Amino acid sequence: MARPATGRPTDQELEILKVLWDRGPSSVRDVWKVIAASRDIGCTSVLKIMQIMRDKGLVVCDTKQRPQVYRTKRSQQATLKKLAGDLLERVFGGSASLLLLHALDEKRCNHEELAEIRNLLDEIEGSGS
Repeated sequence: MARPATGRPTDQELEILKVLWDRGPSSVRDVWKVIAASRDIGCTSVLKIMQIMRDKGLVVCDTKQRPQVYRTKRSQQATLKKLAGDLLERVFGGSASLLLLHALDEKRCNHEELAEIRNLLDEIEGSGS
């Protein structure tokens, strides 16, 4: 029995999304070249994954161009926000403090990251949210 589609990208799909976010709209061959530089994968495998991503609504394909060009449907920020919200609900029962505590316990932040977190907390506190 097939699993229901969640719209959440798999690890391979996230790898492709990162390439598209970095490079902008790209052909399958362009995406494949970037990924193949770090691991062994065939161009047809990348094509198949990108077709699945299109069907899931993660990317859009411009069929008028040759070669066809793919672009992300959502911005990186919107996608990461959705993934974080999904993780927050599914794993941490909606508790942002639990998520943040576990994340900071797992990987220590550098000074710049801590400053960003403090600024965000100050903004949230100042807005009364």
